[in-house]
Amino acid sequence: MNPKTLDHVAYWVVDRDALVDFVTTHLGMHVIDRTDRFTLVGSDARHGKLTFFEADGPRDQGALKHVALRVSDLDEALAALPGDARVERVDGAAYFDVAEDVRLGLVEAPTDVEYDLDHAALFATDPAEAARTYRGLGFNEAEPGKSGAPRVEVGGAFVEFHAGKPGDPERPLLNHLAVLVDSADEHLAEARDAGVEVDDVVDAANTYAIFLRGPDRVRIEYVEHKPTFSLT
Repeated sequence: MNPKTLDHVAYWVVDRDALVDFVTTHLGMHVIDRTDRFTLVGSDARHGKLTFFEADGPRDQGALKHVALRVSDLDEALAALPGDARVERVDGAAYFDVAEDVRLGLVEAPTDVEYDLDHAALFATDPAEAARTYRGLGFNEAEPGKSGAPRVEVGGAFVEFHAGKPGDPERPLLNHLAVLVDSADEHLAEARDAGVEVDDVVDAANTYAIFLRGPDRVRIEYVEHKPTFSLT
C-alpha cells in the first residue's frame, strides 16, 4: 500500500451548513462540491479538505479528538476567527471548538497552501499499536510531534494517536479518514491478501474508493481520482 496524501477528513454532522459557513467565513476555505448527502470544503481541491456528511444526531465523539490545519502565520489566522472564539494554545498550536464536538486547530508551519491539513488526532486504546498498524496500511513512520503522541505520516500530513477510549459508537462523529492513491483496486487486492477488513467499495462520479477498517474501527478511505476529477 502506498497512499500519496492525506486527502480529507470526513465527519457525520447534523447541521452541515453551519459548519460550512464557519470554515468558509473564518478559515480560508470554499465549497468545492455539494450533494444531497455531503459538502466538501477546502482551500484547494487538490490538497487537504474537510467533508461534512449530513446525519441524524446527536453524534458521539468516538475516535476523533481534533483536526488541525496548517497556516504560515498563526497570529494572522487567529485574527480571522470570530471575536467570541475560545482559543486554547497548546504546544505552539491553537485549538477551538466550532459546533457538534467538531474541534479544529491551527498549526504554524511552512505550507504550499494555507489551511491545508496538518494532522488528524485520534483517540486509541493502544496508541503505539495503532501507529504500527497504520504503517502496515501504507502510512509512513514518523517521530512524535510536540504532543509526544505516536504518529504516522502521509504526504507531509500526520495522523497521531492519543491514549483514550474511542469505543464503537453507533453514531460516531468521524465518518472516515481519506488518503489519495493511484489505484484503489490495487489497494483492495492488497487489503484482501493481508486479511484487512474491507468495509465498502464506492464508484462515484469523480472518484473510485475502497474503505478499510483500521484500529478502533476507524474507517480509512483509499480514494482514486478519476480522469474526470476537475474540482477546484
